[in-house]
Amino acid sequence: MTQIAPIHVVGGGLAGSEAAWQIAEAGVPVVLHEMRPLRGTEAHKTEGLAELVCSNSFRSDDAETNAVGLLHAEMRRTGSIIMRMGDAHQVPAGGALAVDRDGFSQAVTAALESHPLITIMREEVAGLPPADWDSVIVATGPLTSPALAAAIGQLTGEKELAFFDAIAPIVHFESVDMDKAWFQSRYDKAGPGGTGADYINCPLDKAQYEAFIDALLAAEKTEFKEWEGTPYFDGCLPIEVMAERGRETLRWGPMKPVGLTNRHNPTVKAYAVVQLRQDNKLGTLFNMTGFQTKLKYGAQAAIFRMIPGLEKAEFARLGGIHRNTYLNSPKVLDQTLRLKVEPRLRFAGQITGCEGYVESAAIGGMVGRFAAAERLGREPSLPPVTTAHGALINHITGGHVSTIDEGPRSFQPMNVNFGLFPPLSEPAPNKGPDGERLRGNAKTQARKRVLSARALADFDAWLGGAARGAAA
Repeated sequence: MTQIAPIHVVGGGLAGSEAAWQIAEAGVPVVLHEMRPLRGTEAHKTEGLAELVCSNSFRSDDAETNAVGLLHAEMRRTGSIIMRMGDAHQVPAGGALAVDRDGFSQAVTAALESHPLITIMREEVAGLPPADWDSVIVATGPLTSPALAAAIGQLTGEKELAFFDAIAPIVHFESVDMDKAWFQSRYDKAGPGGTGADYINCPLDKAQYEAFIDALLAAEKTEFKEWEGTPYFDGCLPIEVMAERGRETLRWGPMKPVGLTNRHNPTVKAYAVVQLRQDNKLGTLFNMTGFQTKLKYGAQAAIFRMIPGLEKAEFARLGGIHRNTYLNSPKVLDQTLRLKVEPRLRFAGQITGCEGYVESAAIGGMVGRFAAAERLGREPSLPPVTTAHGALINHITGGHVSTIDEGPRSFQPMNVNFGLFPPLSEPAPNKGPDGERLRGNAKTQARKRVLSARALADFDAWLGGAARGAAA
């Protein structure tokens, strides 16, 4: 039998790891190139594959009414290594799927290292991949090395649009004053591996909140003068940037007090609440949910200790900031995420303009499947746009408004959401099981359930067709 030539994957993050796994599981050899530890990055701390550099949360695991939970369900159906190890290393997080970051990365690394069709090369791919690599997936994410980024920009004629991801601080649990804080998930919702009391909640009254906002606005911040005017992605705004947009912004964002009752003082409603989510399996570390920041380290420690319950907080890691880049994908990539000017190159993960751990891994998995099918002489099969995977790919390859008021290109990083899905062909049910007419949120939830059911049915049919094609 003729030996199958390998596919090369550049980048060992979530997208690259998933791409390599899907290729190997399809029976095609793969060489995974990861530059760490030979060359480090501003955000990574280890040499492990699929290292989580920001949050440890894969967000909601609700496959019925949440788009990212639906994406989880679709990925599990593909045999995703990221979801398998995420499920195996989950920690309590209410309605979310959060993982022990070290255990998760170590497990993904071990699985890839032990796969007979995967070779891992610890080396930097500087510049464009060699010409004799006839099938390459570039999954270098937001921390693409300067040499490779420059080569891609020169090849496409496009400048990557840069923005910054900010990292939230992590607190030692034993330093939290639990006489002021309490455990509770919002609305007591229990998620995978959770109990309904999975977050530490620190309440602020109005005066404390106002003082906290004043301190945020006045604090010394990390400045990047060479990047002035660079926009932040709205899903990962630093808290001080949110505060600059209005004094009440944080109360309607990461500090919203809804669905929570202070067990120390149940008759008094908090004006704002800071939540901390478990960050490791031991429960010794908790990260400040939604508290990405570019405050300077000294300012962080002083300001965060203004929060009731965190007056004596000890930080395992303070917040930080790193640069992110992504392609003008609708212009430069085709439907299977090949570079139009050089089709031997495919792109996956955040560099394509998807946002989030799960979305990046999902796109990595799809691109791996496309490349493997092509290597095996089959036409790559696109998932239907009615599915979470299909909706994301459609966004990346052209599902956006190309210009807004003749301004700069409008393609922006996007989390999966039901706004990316095509409308239902039939109206969603407008009555509940009891015959009562659905209104407001109940009506919205019913519509999401129908969208999710349609997505999973279409995804299962697509997977079945792909399996039959592989067997033919």
